[in-house]
Amino acid sequence: MPSHDIEVLDANSAFYRAFSARDLDAMDGLWSRQTPVMCVHPGWDALRGRDEVMDSWRAILTGAQSPKVGCSHAFAQVHGEVALVVCREHVEGGQLVATNVFVREQGGWRLVHHQASPLATDEEDNEDFDPEQLN
Repeated sequence: MPSHDIEVLDANSAFYRAFSARDLDAMDGLWSRQTPVMCVHPGWDALRGRDEVMDSWRAILTGAQSPKVGCSHAFAQVHGEVALVVCREHVEGGQLVATNVFVREQGGWRLVHHQASPLATDEEDNEDFDPEQLN
């Protein structure tokens, strides 16, 4: 696997660690400050702009109902200074499929887009996932 793919997958893992740990500072550090950002949470309308996106994460991560999230089946496609990661998110009660878009910024990969949607899967897909083992 090329090193830039590994770097992007590491950035993706950092996103899910911040999400699961409810670490707003870490989450804030993962999102671009130079490139416009967007986010679509499951069941939400599209959010545009860093302030709106970070407000949504603040509400999610500090809310009493903040979900514990795990990530699996992640793969990356790097296209120069832009990278896509598609993965499965594991939340209580099911799975989501997510797309995370990163740009190279200040020597690292920063999120510019996150979208997650429900995923219909077979029960056997869930057998290998341990919710206590989060990225």
